[in-house]
Order: sequence, then C-alpha cells, then structure tokens
Amino acid sequence: MKLGLNLVGNGAHGGGWRMPDAHVGAGMDIRLWKQIARGAEAAKFHFMFMADGIAVRSSAKDEAQLSYDSRIDVFEPLTVMAALSAVTERMGYLASISTTYNEPYHVARKLASLDHVSEGRIGWNVVTSWSEQEALNFGRDSHLEHGLRYKRAEEFVDVVFALWNSWEDDAFIRDKATGQYFDPSKLHIPHHRGEHFTVRGPLNAARPVQGFPVIAQAGSSGPGQALAGRIAEIVYTMQKSRADAAAFYASVKSGFANHGRHAEHSLVMPGIMPIMGRTMQEARDRAEQLQELIHPQLGLAALIPSFGDLTGYDLDDPVPPPLADTNSVKSAHERLAKQLAGKTITIRELIHQRSASGHHVMVGTPQSIADEMEDWFVHHGCDGWNILPPYYPVPVQEVFDWLVPELQRRGLFHTSYEGTTLRDNLGLARPVHPAAR
Repeated sequence: MKLGLNLVGNGAHGGGWRMPDAHVGAGMDIRLWKQIARGAEAAKFHFMFMADGIAVRSSAKDEAQLSYDSRIDVFEPLTVMAALSAVTERMGYLASISTTYNEPYHVARKLASLDHVSEGRIGWNVVTSWSEQEALNFGRDSHLEHGLRYKRAEEFVDVVFALWNSWEDDAFIRDKATGQYFDPSKLHIPHHRGEHFTVRGPLNAARPVQGFPVIAQAGSSGPGQALAGRIAEIVYTMQKSRADAAAFYASVKSGFANHGRHAEHSLVMPGIMPIMGRTMQEARDRAEQLQELIHPQLGLAALIPSFGDLTGYDLDDPVPPPLADTNSVKSAHERLAKQLAGKTITIRELIHQRSASGHHVMVGTPQSIADEMEDWFVHHGCDGWNILPPYYPVPVQEVFDWLVPELQRRGLFHTSYEGTTLRDNLGLARPVHPAAR
C-alpha cells in the first residue's frame, strides 16, 4: 500500500492542540516540520500532503466563535514544500491549489519550478475551494456555484497541462558553438482561448522533471468523480466504512474507461486518523481525552454549513434536519444527511463524531489499526492511506515507530524507495509529450 502523511495546521483533531504533550505552535514551526519530514522519509512515506485553503476557513458566526479554532496560522504550502524538499531526497510533497482563486499560468510556473527544485518530487491536489471565506478574499461576495467551479477547473487543468507541454523534454539544446539556446521545432505555444481563460504561453520554465507533477483530486461529488476520472493519479477521499470505501473505489475506477484510462492509472487513498496506544485501553483513554478537549464553539462553527447557526440549541438537544443543500463540500453534506437519516443523535455527539474533519478515526493498538488498514486494502477499498495525526509531535512519531514497522512486518508497505521521483515511487508512468507519441 501507499502512504501519505497529511499535515493540517496544528493537527487534524479539533482538540489535539490542547493535549498536554502537544506543541501548540506546531503549525508554523519550521524546525518541527523539517524534523517530521526527515522522520517521514526515514519511515519511507511516499509523500507529505498539505491540504490548504487561501483564507481563514471557518464558518464561525463571529470573531468570538472563531477564536477557538486552531487552524488559523498555517504555512503557505508551496513555500514550505520548497524548504522541506531541501532536507529530504526521496519523499514527495503534494499540496492543494485552488482552480477557483488562481490563474493557470501562475500555478503551472510554480509547480514546474518546484518539480525542478525537488528533482521530481512534487504533486498537485486539484481543488475548486469549498469555503465562502476564500471568495471574500478575491473580490467576490459569494462562492462560485458548485457546477461552475468544476467547469472552470476542467479548463484550468487543460491550460496548465498545455503550458507544461510548451517545451519538449529536450528542447533546450544550449549550444555554445552556434549560439542557439533552444530548438524552435520543439516549442509548442498553447494559444489557448476558452470560456474562462485566454492564455498565449509558452511557459517560461522547462518541462517538469516528471513530465507533469503527480495529479491528485479530492472531490467525491458527481463532478468531482468525473474530473478524477479524467486527470487524477491520486484520489483523496473520506470514507468511514469498508463497504462505503469499496463502493467508492469501484465507482471511481470504473469511470476511467470513459476517458481512455485504466484503473491502474490512479491510486485511491482515503484519509484516516489513527489514535494509538500500547493497549486498547490506553488508546481509548487518549481518544476520550481528545474528545473532551473540543470546545463547543469550535464544533458549532463546523456545523454551520450543513445546519446553519445552532447556538440557540442546547448541546444535548437532538440534531435538527440538515439544510436542503450547501455550496460547500457537497459530497460531505450528502454523506452527513444520509448518516443522520432516521437516527436520533444529539448536537454534542455529532460534534464529537466530526472532530476529525469527516475522516475515519481508528482507535486501537498498532496491530489492531494495521488489521483494519489491511482489511480495507485487500478488499479493494483503497490503494493506500493518507494518515492525519491528531496533533504533533507525539502521534506522528508513534506512526513512524509503531504503525509503519507493523505494516512492513506484514509485507504491506515497502522498506525502501523504488526510485528518485514521486512517480517512480508511486508506480505511476511519466506523461509522454504529445509530440513524441
């Protein structure tokens, strides 16, 4: 199986930063991130993944409610990827970059440069953004409608790919004797004119080391799965049961044929949060402590996109019916509505259930967690995992010291890197330039 380490601010659990052994300023401590990167590479992780948004992404109703959110001060991912790639040699780095609030040329240039700087270890998680807060930072009063965001994303990706193909791999001859720097027959100017973008090109950077950076995609809605079928090499998803995971896996892989691709062209990698202990009781105690540290205001803010403002309710009141629709993460909203159908659950219980940002939480020993990971893997629920530590640094080190060796002992995870680029290590083919086909 493939493994990614998904780092989120001060940790993926809403109460994690308040744990006694948590580093409260982890989100912007570059020394800690370098330490984690070196540790992840020593454990042979395939990549570190930085989920990102270009705003303080919270649905909090006011500043007072917002003040309980620990995901405020975070690194800009491309900057930190450049720094971390300099202290590692084989592990890859992926980051979310929005197609809604960026321009294709900027993204193509930055990622091409990073792929060269890292010597071929970069990936792009294509996202359309889900928060209204991002819209407010880019001259809009509201977020683009969900379907329109995906139409823009489709064209955005096409433009970026065309820019990366501006130059064939051997276009730059740099001949001192003749004075000719590149072969003009190997220059392909995009001249793109579309519904959303007009981009002449070419890109002022050589073709990336990997041809293209590895492309990840995180949408699970209908348009999200359609985009994944066309471009994704890693599909990042949130599933909470093996049955749901297997159904999603089959659905997204079957969609590849519509775009002339094979199922092996992509890896489905759901997110999980392992909460471990040396014994089951120790793990349960840690999980319970984490839940107790979620401030109610933080939990209520997270429920606003699906339920509206619930501050007028008692936390032990039953959860009211979810809103009919949302312009946020549609697949997550639909999954939540399905989960609650016909059930009675209190607001407090729902807050605790959603403490891991919707991802599957595995509580147990390294052995029991490896059992579940293996079960999903062998029953075609995934090709690997994105692991979200609840806080830093102790749970991260436990993944390196406890969980990875257990997976390796079972023959489920590699013990050495297969190559030098991220594509090499993930077993993904390097895209051939169109002119060479």
